[in-house]
Amino acid sequence: MKAVQVNGYGGVEQLEVVERPVPTPRAGEVLVEVKACGINNTEIWMREGAYGTDDKSGWKPEGVQFPRVPGSDISGRIIEVGSGVDPSRVGQDVVLFPFTSSGADGTEHISEDMSFIGSEYDGGYAEYVVWPATLCYDMPLDDYVKSAVFSVSGLTAWHMNEQLQLQPGQTVLVTGASGGVGSLNVQIASRVFGATVIAVVGDMKIEQELKRLGAKYVVSYRSDQLTEDILAVNSGPVDAVLDVVGDALFKTALVVLKNGGKFCISGSAGGQQTNLDFRMLYLKHLTFYGSVLGTRDEFGRMLEAIADGKLEPVIDRTFPLEEAAAAQSYFKETGKLGKIVLILKAD
Repeated sequence: MKAVQVNGYGGVEQLEVVERPVPTPRAGEVLVEVKACGINNTEIWMREGAYGTDDKSGWKPEGVQFPRVPGSDISGRIIEVGSGVDPSRVGQDVVLFPFTSSGADGTEHISEDMSFIGSEYDGGYAEYVVWPATLCYDMPLDDYVKSAVFSVSGLTAWHMNEQLQLQPGQTVLVTGASGGVGSLNVQIASRVFGATVIAVVGDMKIEQELKRLGAKYVVSYRSDQLTEDILAVNSGPVDAVLDVVGDALFKTALVVLKNGGKFCISGSAGGQQTNLDFRMLYLKHLTFYGSVLGTRDEFGRMLEAIADGKLEPVIDRTFPLEEAAAAQSYFKETGKLGKIVLILKAD
């Protein structure tokens, strides 16, 4: 099969198009013919070594074992099953829950043995992948590319919203609103939880599209008075912040939060370290949440919301598998809206 593997930490030159044997499903596993694979910050930061501070970087302390096939937002079709799996599942169109874990229901995402596809396992930058049958779910939409944008970004956004326990009528500030997680945060917060959304972006040319997705207000982080802009459109402080940017907007987020407000972060594309004045934290009675991925129950609820039309895929551009390096480079450019997707096998 054709695959793109990462040979070590570094730039896109570490991505190599190779031929590999088609994997064989073991007991309890299925072989999935990959049709599409969305691109996430996760596999880029994995390649760049951004999850560590030395020569070992990854979801696990021991770092990534190279070569590794990245890719975690996977849609495809089951074409073979291992022992113990119902043969009738052959031909089923599926999306993959993106990690394994021995954690009990509701805690699987925080289990010490949580292992991520595309990091601890070979992922979806390949024509075929094996995965536990129990972690393969019915595809929510009748389209592989559209279904491939939700698994990681959607689950991350859904879990962020559930952690904040957003209530109808509350106001939430969404940073990085043009990206994969951010654009889904806009939809989930407004369409599912009934919150009023203030979206923060760089380029105001996408204002109307973000309003269509559910944002009531859109502001630009390039404004010289961003804090004042946010407080003005909301007529005061916000109830919560859904952040994927990190340092670049951290101070602003804390200033615009009301007393007793909640801050949830699941990304740091704008800086991985920051300065925190603890007085701001305790004098305003703020609650902080660190968040990544989510639970199987949340994944199921998210898929139901997609199938019911409450959430829609937002796709900026697609690339063929062979152009994975170009796709990852494009991913890091500004001014986009939504996901970048690799297309492997079109029907």
